[in-house]
Amino acid sequence: MSKRPVSPPGGGALIKRAKSSSDGSGASTTREIAISSNNDPRNKSLIRSVQRTSGLDAPIVSLAGAHSGEILSCRFSPSGLHLAACSSDRSLSLWNTYSPNTNFGLISSLAKAPLLDFQWSLFQPWIYTVSADHLLSVVDTTTGERVRKVRAHSGIINSLDRTMASGSGTELIVTGSDDGTVKVWESSTDDGGVGKHPVTTIDIGCPVTGVCWSKDGQNVYVSALDNEIHVYDLRNTPTATTNGSYPRTQPLLSLAGHTDTPTSLTLSPDGNFLLSPSMSSNVIIHDIRPFSPSPTRIHRVLRGAPAGFENTLLRGAWTKDEEVHGGKVGQRVAVGGADRMVCVWEVESGKLIYKLPGHKGTVTSVDFHPKEPILLTGSKDGTMLLGELEAGISV
Repeated sequence: MSKRPVSPPGGGALIKRAKSSSDGSGASTTREIAISSNNDPRNKSLIRSVQRTSGLDAPIVSLAGAHSGEILSCRFSPSGLHLAACSSDRSLSLWNTYSPNTNFGLISSLAKAPLLDFQWSLFQPWIYTVSADHLLSVVDTTTGERVRKVRAHSGIINSLDRTMASGSGTELIVTGSDDGTVKVWESSTDDGGVGKHPVTTIDIGCPVTGVCWSKDGQNVYVSALDNEIHVYDLRNTPTATTNGSYPRTQPLLSLAGHTDTPTSLTLSPDGNFLLSPSMSSNVIIHDIRPFSPSPTRIHRVLRGAPAGFENTLLRGAWTKDEEVHGGKVGQRVAVGGADRMVCVWEVESGKLIYKLPGHKGTVTSVDFHPKEPILLTGSKDGTMLLGELEAGISV
């Protein structure tokens, strides 16, 4: 038997050939990957066809160079055409999702402390940001200017969320802070973004790590340092006393199950389930339907994303588009971890279907594209990755 011939000198290289096919929109559906032993595309030893599932220029796209500090939150815009990230370097970066993935905006010095979280507005080209110097700011993405800043709390603001109030067409913003309060703000173009004073204040009694609106905008979900998730009905919140303080608000109900502090809250697209990572490295999905079959309301307990010792506020995400994720929304959830990887689970079975590497630091924030199977991840290494996933399989 003859021996296998010695490989030619020089390292191998991946060479991407031209598009082999395309769909009706012109987007590539398959690409060929050629492996050459001497960096010569004409001397190919392997050609493999790769099925593409999105409009990205490549299956994995790295977004780097904008931030000099840790990325603490990253999200797609409601249209999916753009994305943004906020960082500990006090800046907010704006990017194009698709090629050439340009960083078309870097808004710096929005605060005097790290920007901890942000949300895209649902009716204006605005972004709401919160920071460690107690500020709630409104940024116009078309001009890159700050429209409004409000000293919203007396402590670090860890989280915010927004919703459209039913019936009135007004956008409401909720913020949660280390000062132990949750405040609701009303957004309008007349006030230049948000009003100077909150419309509702809820006294939680301990630092707040995450806030989230219910689907109808009537309830607020709050995760706090007491390891529980509290549900508050805004129609039953107390008014301020004569000295300006607010009495302790009693929650509608509290969701238990965590053995350490929940780090964030994310509502499923259908409004029936609540995703909450925690510092215990357990990710819990609570059933928040009016009549839950489980007395504990715990739908799934997901494991595989270690929280680490840094006590980072990890932020999870749900899939949003039913056409590319198996015929229904919210079939998958994702959470990053201190092992520099991202876990993607199937909700119905609780099965871990992806364990995605690529970052050099803790993955702090993830988000799913609203229309395509694309996962956005942000890390403490100051970079973001856009990763293409396979389309979901109906359960």
